[in-house]
Amino acid sequence: VVKGVNVKADSPLWLTEKLRRSGIRSIDPIVDVTNYVLLELGHPMHAFNLAAIEGGINVRMATAGEKLTLLDETEVELKDNTLVIADDNKALAMAGIFGGLHSGTDENTTDILLESAFFHPDAIMGKARQYGLHTDASHRYERGVDPQLQATAMERATQLILEICGGEAGPVVEAVSESDIPTRAEVTLRKARLAKVLGIDIAADTVSEILARLGLDAKETDEGWVATAPSYRFDIEIEEDLIEEVARVFGYNSIPNQAPVAALSMIPATEKQLSVNALKSVLLNRGYNEAITYSFVDPKIQNALFPESNGLVLPHPISADMSIMRVSLWPGLLQATSYNQKRQQQRIRLFETGLRFVPDAEAPNSIRQEPMLAGVVAGRRYDEHWDANDKPVDFFDAKADVEALLALTGKEKTVTFNTETHSALHPGMSAAIYLDDKCVGWLGAVHPQFSKQLGTNGRVFVFELELAALTDRKLPQAQPISKYPANRRDIAITVKQTVKVGDIIKFVEKIGVNQLVGLNLFDVYTGQGIADGEKSLALSLILQDPGKTLEDAEIQAAVDSVIQGLESEFGAALRE
Repeated sequence: VVKGVNVKADSPLWLTEKLRRSGIRSIDPIVDVTNYVLLELGHPMHAFNLAAIEGGINVRMATAGEKLTLLDETEVELKDNTLVIADDNKALAMAGIFGGLHSGTDENTTDILLESAFFHPDAIMGKARQYGLHTDASHRYERGVDPQLQATAMERATQLILEICGGEAGPVVEAVSESDIPTRAEVTLRKARLAKVLGIDIAADTVSEILARLGLDAKETDEGWVATAPSYRFDIEIEEDLIEEVARVFGYNSIPNQAPVAALSMIPATEKQLSVNALKSVLLNRGYNEAITYSFVDPKIQNALFPESNGLVLPHPISADMSIMRVSLWPGLLQATSYNQKRQQQRIRLFETGLRFVPDAEAPNSIRQEPMLAGVVAGRRYDEHWDANDKPVDFFDAKADVEALLALTGKEKTVTFNTETHSALHPGMSAAIYLDDKCVGWLGAVHPQFSKQLGTNGRVFVFELELAALTDRKLPQAQPISKYPANRRDIAITVKQTVKVGDIIKFVEKIGVNQLVGLNLFDVYTGQGIADGEKSLALSLILQDPGKTLEDAEIQAAVDSVIQGLESEFGAALRE
């Protein structure tokens, strides 16, 4: 406590000038002194108006719902994980982060209470970001301050205040929780390890001298050194830290340049294993760009897209909107889509490979990490061109890209797209992707209700596939090419609207027409001449025999077999 101070005194020119050159404006002599001590010693301090304190001083956790008006006049509702400095009735300041307006010094202050404290980094880390704050004090406390510097900082601040503002200083009251004060552990530096990492033998006497110059308490042993770092060197904790310090003081220029030498072993390529680069090449050739997004995403976006998932929440996130581990690659890609659309990009095709983090009680650390491949398609179907139409992409553009990926597996015959609903996708434009009767991914249009939250424009289509399913390839079997001509026959049938084209194609491929080597849907029509509730499908059949030229009768028999099968299985009728 310092009583009888004159807060209206002018801060000396040398003090205000040093603060100005450090980017800090002068406020009043009390605040200027605490800011100067922060710069001079690297230790944050705070001055309270003694008249605003009711009773004693307590350091405690905030109670849920407790409110505090900060020095910048903003009011925050404190969370119960926030450490506060309080009197007997109320919180006075957020410990190590920001002071309170009520207990701050003003022009009427005559008595002050100086606070110089050590707070463990774990108690402060991430707390400022919860409130959207970042202060000089929180910046230092999060990284650690010297636990032996509090008394020195207090004496220095008291000296300056008495010189500038006058007053009478009282005794220093010290409260210590020994269990929370970090102790410096011994770190072993091995001579062999030092030589191996640096690639040079440094004399033992030289190393001992360097460690001593750094303020380390080091003892030499037969194998190396055992050193204890001073309290202000929080960055020295492991052997590699000591090696770095020795190299830095010895001089990087004194270490000769040598090319690294390592034994390389060739890993045999497994033909059955499809490389990720092969999958990427397919998408790159189809006009995509590869994106790399953060594995931690905005919980609001993820919870909206995947309300049934409970992602892993980070205890110390970079920011509040990057505080949860992704359960899908879609949130990052959709934010990238929004970013590009806001910069007038009219055609967007992005893909990403990476891990998703799915809660699983049976997995290590209760998190299952799965490699995924995801993509997003939006905007124009083609690049702007004088001879290209201006049609936007649709569901089938994205589906074609997914089919191109699945074709690399050699298992395209076992791929099905089943109409199913997904919380993030439009119910009328979504499909679950099955490979060998196992769901390996999803495809569809992002639900319109999320457009405003995501900041996207127009239809946005996404897909996501398990990489493990894509990289497991069926080995192709070589077959001779027939030297006999192929024959094409087109048929047009009408079926109910509910009949899936995929089911028709799979049925035709299985009915046993040996000469059928190609099948393609080239037209879908509804309207005049077609009954309500029905649609017209035009199919091309490519027929070829490996051993002879097919005669017209054989071709017609094969076509008739297909038509009869479609009539019996789907109630199809041949259009005249």
